[in-house]
Amino acid sequence: MVTRLLRPRNNYSFFLLGPRQTGKTFLINATFPKETTQMYNLLNTDEYMRYIANPSLFRNEVIARDKKITHIFVDEIQKIPDLLNEIHSILENPNIDERSKPYFILSGSSARKLKRANANMLAGRAITYALYPLSYQELKDNFDLLSVLKYGTLPRIYLEKDDSLKKEILRSYVETYLKEEIEQEALIRNVGSFVRFLNISGHESGNIINYSNISKDTGVSHITVKEYFKILEDTLIGNFLFPFGKSKRKRLGRHPKFYYLDTGVIRTLCKKLNNELEPATTEYGSMFEHWIINETLMLNSYLKKDLVFSFYRTEHGAEIDLIIETPKNEIIAVEIKSSETPNPTSYMNGFKSFSGAVKKIHKKIVVCNAKYQSKEDDIDIYPWKTYFDFIMS
Repeated sequence: MVTRLLRPRNNYSFFLLGPRQTGKTFLINATFPKETTQMYNLLNTDEYMRYIANPSLFRNEVIARDKKITHIFVDEIQKIPDLLNEIHSILENPNIDERSKPYFILSGSSARKLKRANANMLAGRAITYALYPLSYQELKDNFDLLSVLKYGTLPRIYLEKDDSLKKEILRSYVETYLKEEIEQEALIRNVGSFVRFLNISGHESGNIINYSNISKDTGVSHITVKEYFKILEDTLIGNFLFPFGKSKRKRLGRHPKFYYLDTGVIRTLCKKLNNELEPATTEYGSMFEHWIINETLMLNSYLKKDLVFSFYRTEHGAEIDLIIETPKNEIIAVEIKSSETPNPTSYMNGFKSFSGAVKKIHKKIVVCNAKYQSKEDDIDIYPWKTYFDFIMS
């Protein structure tokens, strides 16, 4: 059994959002006792049809529940956003004693559908957590870097021992994602163009987005391409990384990178699951970079570090993979190299350029596959385990 880093509160209502198959339902069932938790599974057709037809029925049932039930768990809440109004009415009802009101656990895989429905997000009455694929810290002794880079860390896939079955599940995951998240929720009109976009975006993951080129390749406008990327972000399948700038306005006005959340999903989209992933290759380096960045974002979310992330790149090609800004206004520059002994020429230019653009850099780090920590001038060379310890500290 894998112990997750995320520890939801048991004394406050919350949303638990995350991509499909990240283990949201498993986490809730493992955390909250069945004896005191009443579950509504909206993937169950009978339950879905009952409450979509009459949302107030849900409110009446919750109010009339056995009082030993302290938590109400609604799985896939985005399927019936109107239930949030019923929940809000319960929480705000002055005729119900505060001590007898249940806590609500609301899980979902699409923040987008809630936004599109102008759903009541229970401001002040519920907090929001995000759940991601498995992290290195969660896997501990069961961690295998090559397997992570090849197949990703969606729980069901990573814990499967049969590699051929892993590939089948990954392919099914991508196809199911298309069908359930895109078609069933009617997020787009032209599914064919979105399928083409997905294939292209998989190859472009981790690169600066060229909206015009992707527009030409998919046959839709650059505005539609931007909307497609936003769909991926809102359905929690990936994240934008914006270029470093001294103001938020300048950052958002420039082209970002987009990182898919899972290396297995990327390799599936790129039709590379049957290819071996060899160290010292371009693909290995790319998957290693994706993993380091996604793991960093995960830790920031779970540990509530309030770090701000960006990347640095000049017109002349000088680049830093990841810039981290702390709440103390410290700036940390991170270069990611998949080799055991990174060549200084591969990262010195980026650090030199960034040092000229920023007055004070708190720390310069090269995170890599080295066995031991070392130093090159004022640059710390960290094995990836040491780097994650630093992020968690």
